[in-house]
Amino acid sequence: MVRHEFVTVDPDKCVGCRICEYICSSEKEKVFNPTKSRIRVVRIYPTINASMTCRLCEDAPCVVACPRKALEQSEENGVILVNADKCNGCGWCIEACDFGAIMLDPAKKVVAMCDLCDGEPKCVEWCPEEALELTTRDVLSQKARFEIVRKLMEATQGQPKA
Repeated sequence: MVRHEFVTVDPDKCVGCRICEYICSSEKEKVFNPTKSRIRVVRIYPTINASMTCRLCEDAPCVVACPRKALEQSEENGVILVNADKCNGCGWCIEACDFGAIMLDPAKKVVAMCDLCDGEPKCVEWCPEEALELTTRDVLSQKARFEIVRKLMEATQGQPKA
């Protein structure tokens, strides 16, 4: 089973500054315009923010959904490659993405998603709160299990013993 790294966020650290969006748009489109970014900051609650980007799914639904075969997943790093000559911006891949991580450039009529900046994501590098990091599904799952155990331990401390 192939395990690819992708960018993830710690919502406890993310302050919603959107620097990741600006740096991404600058790096990829040469403009400071968050609508041209391949990462999105989403406000979940009034005080909780999360950055969403491509999770490099195995058997990526976006690739499967593309009727023009314009998307292909790299075997080397899992990045979804877009063939701009084949993509007509139909949006089927956007619909198929569970993470809302695919952007459509309405002027070019071509989709775009995180390509990890050749393994050195600028959003991770520039995040002032160090809320973004490269990780794998396995590491993310392990962190979630540790967090659940920590919360259980906190909840049971101070409970009367039977």
